[in-house]
Amino acid sequence: MGRYVDGIVDALVDSGTDVIVACQPGDLSFFESRGVAAVAGPSGIRRAPFRLLWEQIGLPRLARKLMVDVVHSPHYTFPLLLGMPRVVTVHDLTFFTLPGLHSPLKRVFFRWWIRAASRLRITVIADSQATATDFVRIAGASPERITVSHLGYDEELFHSPDAASVERLRAAIPDLPDSWIAFLGTLEPRKNIVALIDGYRAATKDTTSPAPALLLAGGTGWDQGVDPAIAAARAEGADVRKVGYLPLETLSAFLGGSIVFAYPSLGEGFGLPVLEAMAAGACVMTTDRLSLPEVGGDAVAYTGVSSAEIATSLSALLADPQRRSSLSVAALDRARAFTWASAAIRHTAAYSKAVKHG
Repeated sequence: MGRYVDGIVDALVDSGTDVIVACQPGDLSFFESRGVAAVAGPSGIRRAPFRLLWEQIGLPRLARKLMVDVVHSPHYTFPLLLGMPRVVTVHDLTFFTLPGLHSPLKRVFFRWWIRAASRLRITVIADSQATATDFVRIAGASPERITVSHLGYDEELFHSPDAASVERLRAAIPDLPDSWIAFLGTLEPRKNIVALIDGYRAATKDTTSPAPALLLAGGTGWDQGVDPAIAAARAEGADVRKVGYLPLETLSAFLGGSIVFAYPSLGEGFGLPVLEAMAAGACVMTTDRLSLPEVGGDAVAYTGVSSAEIATSLSALLADPQRRSSLSVAALDRARAFTWASAAIRHTAAYSKAVKHG
């Protein structure tokens, strides 16, 4: 979400769109340093309950005061009582299609807001055609109210690794192995991490040469099976590590320097880590679930979601350096089609649509 907001706001400003960001007080200087007009809400919006309340009462007052044309809410929730055009970004419908992978509270909360966006006939931006299709099918939304806008990536951050980015990565991971398989994302059930660990263990168990390590980068998340799976893999001599959050400036080296970037997700609204890995020149292995083929096209290797399927796909890639190299080249080429500038054009089209419908 942070990368989405940063990327689209900068692109909208660059395109000449008059944008004012309503943000938390602690983020005000960040936006202003980037030349973005921003207004801080009260300090209490750091806490979710107060933020949701302010979104319903304080944000409409601010919007009227600033005399804006459109209010864009970038993450499902939006002001319910607002006498001006609204746009909301719906990232995925997995709260309906994969309910068991979300907490009961999140399921109820986000399902309500997704249905509300449909019932109130609000203009919606969807990250992918897969999300737009699910929104129409599940929430009964009107297709003409939906604009599909693929995400982009930061070209300054995500590129083929250079010496400087590699050194920054070594500083962030002092015991960086000579070769590794990379994962980037929150360690949550939807990312299918346990199956990845088990598949990696099976794929590298009988190799005669030193196997690449499996490095899991990102927030700890709430998948209770990850730590036991890591312990079981280590008991058999496999090198599996959680490396936590990595600085943004190290990610091109982490992703592009990997033997394989493995992202066996059970479903995504877009799959930004896949795009960022492609932009870094990684050989990407992912699944064909929901939006991921829209991002990967024919520039990635696809796998099933079970540990056995992951093991088979991973073994094939590890044994075929020529295919890995070919996929890396194809990934770099395909990634160039996903730009924040293109996303900004689609977003402004959605804003115009919202104004037209009133």
